[in-house]
Amino acid sequence: MSMDEEVLARAARVRLLLMDVDGVMTDGRYWQVPDGQGGLAEIKAFDSQDGIGFQWLRRFRIQAGLISGRVSVATEERARSASFDYVYQGHTEKIPVLEEILEKSGLAAEQVGYVGDDFTDVVVMHRVGFAVAVANAKPEVKAHAHWVTANPGGRGALRDVVELLLKAQGRWDEILRHYELGGGRRD
Repeated sequence: MSMDEEVLARAARVRLLLMDVDGVMTDGRYWQVPDGQGGLAEIKAFDSQDGIGFQWLRRFRIQAGLISGRVSVATEERARSASFDYVYQGHTEKIPVLEEILEKSGLAAEQVGYVGDDFTDVVVMHRVGFAVAVANAKPEVKAHAHWVTANPGGRGALRDVVELLLKAQGRWDEILRHYELGGGRRD
């Protein structure tokens, strides 16, 4: 089996896509600005094309979730608006969280994909069926991935992953037809 065939076979089995947040859902930067009440509010930027990809996951009943070492209201809102099934923040030790998610979901580890960028993600990547590193991941992390996205985190990396999953699962042509991209131009 070639590397491309192996990647597609792994992606075809994914029923749950988990991901890190900072450096994956975002470019890794966040801003703390005055909140008008004497405190600070955290601001993060999320990619809108990733967001459309999350809608497609829901359409095809592929669950999604995040495991983050940091706690952020911005992350909570993004997960809510994207209808994530699993949201775990404040967990740098991610193996117990993965085990809990596997138990709750009833899925086998081979049916889970995980997208990461830093050292804390590798332990999860070793335990799932499809390990993905974003383009901006540390080189050591990329070395443990089954696949590396073309785009960096916060700049369409998750859209890359969703497109690959849907292609591997035979659903991509359905997306193209839905947006009138698969059969010529409509006048």
